Amino acid sequence: MREKWSRGYVKVCGVTSVEDALGAVGSGVDAIGVNLATSPRRVTPDRAREILEATQGSVLRCAVFADNEDEEISTFVRSLGFDIVQLHGPLSPALHDELRHHEVRIVKALNIESEEFSHFDDGLVDAVLVDGPRSGSGVQHSWDGLATRVFTAPIIAAGGLTPQNVARVISATSAWGVDCASGVESQLGVKDSHLVEEFVNAARGAWKKDGD
Repeated sequence: MREKWSRGYVKVCGVTSVEDALGAVGSGVDAIGVNLATSPRRVTPDRAREILEATQGSVLRCAVFADNEDEEISTFVRSLGFDIVQLHGPLSPALHDELRHHEVRIVKALNIESEEFSHFDDGLVDAVLVDGPRSGSGVQHSWDGLATRVFTAPIIAAGGLTPQNVARVISATSAWGVDCASGVESQLGVKDSHLVEEFVNAARGAWKKDGD
């Protein structure tokens, strides 16, 4: 498996089935996201385990949390064995230390319109995911906040991304990675393998052009 944690990171989030997970892996994604927060794309722990086992060693597996308590997050990480935790909620010192103890990479999601976006200490995490106010909705948002906010951690762009606009967003934000859910779906929670492949190719093409 090639190195999966470098600039040019593509993640497909909200994966709800083994079939969709394997399809995303076949399309060349670097990571898949499994939602364990309150969401239309939420999966049960048993389904999460099936997806993790089917993709072990072939892709980074990310658990997505939002309204979960710290102990619940810790339990999922210990019992299921994710590679990455993506937090849309608060990152307490205790949870941070627990995740580091288990050698889990931490991605902190930040709403670009929130106060937290301006003040969060990104030195605590491995990357920040810059999203809009309605995560997972497929609604596009402004990237203007990145013009004045300087991060030391890598930036993952998210929010309303599609195969048609991902290259433009990468160019506008100099994003290190991109994350997409609804933009590659045929219906809510069901990924379209052709759209996933188009998304991956468009993103990779943008980074290649940027590197020339």
